[in-house]
Amino acid sequence: MRVSVSTGTGPAQGATRSRGVSAWRSLSRTLGLILFAWAAAAGNTAVAYLTFGKEWIPITVGLILCLTFTILLILLHRAWWLAVLSLAPSLFVLVGSVQLGPDGALEHRGVRESVVVVADSAAGTSSKEHRLTLRNERGEELDEKLVYRGGAGSPDVGDELDILRDPDGRVPMEQAAEVDSSGQLGSVLGGTATWTLFALLAGWRGHVRRRKGRELADLPTF
Repeated sequence: MRVSVSTGTGPAQGATRSRGVSAWRSLSRTLGLILFAWAAAAGNTAVAYLTFGKEWIPITVGLILCLTFTILLILLHRAWWLAVLSLAPSLFVLVGSVQLGPDGALEHRGVRESVVVVADSAAGTSSKEHRLTLRNERGEELDEKLVYRGGAGSPDVGDELDILRDPDGRVPMEQAAEVDSSGQLGSVLGGTATWTLFALLAGWRGHVRRRKGRELADLPTF
């Protein structure tokens, strides 16, 4: 007589696997992702502060950190929809962390001056990078140029502006009305707080999905 041997792939195995899912492990993964989120936001802000004038560095680092958070969120949640929604707060974190350092430095030690635009390097060309030559109230032309990138909205020759410039020359000058470190800080904190909420939701939903035995192949589902 032949005796068939069960391989244990039926419901009993699924039930055992569900009972084997540790709530503590799910919690630790969630807390780890939250810690990463706050460290990423703080770290990129520090990078931006240390690399004044080289915006491509914190932008590149920030993009990598935001992408890493998204991937970790997918792995924790075992589904896509939260990762898609997290792109909005990621943008707030990226923009805020890149601009917070320079704006804060200009507000803290910047020199405010009223100037007049006397020349535009892009005048008569198709270039979208405007390097504006400025003259202060004493009639002196400033050595530093006010750089404006964009095809529309650039100040015209003859316009009067209030600018903030760094006396040490480390931070590029900006129009005073566009310097807002408190707004950038709010952007970073708001984006990171939203990341935190998403991480908590992903941790809970991911734990439920693991208890049900959902595999990574089920990622497109809710």
